[in-house]
Amino acid sequence: MKHMLAALALLGAAILPAQAEEVGKVGVDWLGNDIVIDAVADPKIQGVTCHLASFSRGVIDRLQKGNWFEDPSNASISCQQTGPIIIGDIKLGEGGERVFSERTSLIWKKLNITRIYDKQNNALIYLAHASQVQDGSAKTSIATIPLFAGNVTWTKGKPE
Repeated sequence: MKHMLAALALLGAAILPAQAEEVGKVGVDWLGNDIVIDAVADPKIQGVTCHLASFSRGVIDRLQKGNWFEDPSNASISCQQTGPIIIGDIKLGEGGERVFSERTSLIWKKLNITRIYDKQNNALIYLAHASQVQDGSAKTSIATIPLFAGNVTWTKGKPE
């Protein structure tokens, strides 16, 4: 019964995109620039939480440097098991699946988290990266969750 309730919760979560919850903000200079730390729960995997640190430009910095409607692509990610892991219906291909996206410019630029399942090493990989229409950024950050320990349930059975 417990696993059935968890599966239903995952099904409901799979319909909604991941939401970020701000858990910290550190001022880095007198211009109002901050490093923002968000907690992001994977909507299809219960028991995994990623913490994403990104740069948020202040108003004075925007006025001084122009480029008013854009934040840098810099981000760092750390993901951990925060409870029993229950894996829903996830994409298993090498391109993975986007689990979070947030605009970092008015129109064209986004900060993303993509999840990839590494079948050979039985692990989940979370990649923080920017996407743009052109001039894509090579700035990335990665976190890995090993699935070898107990306490991992696949709602549709582990891929063979």
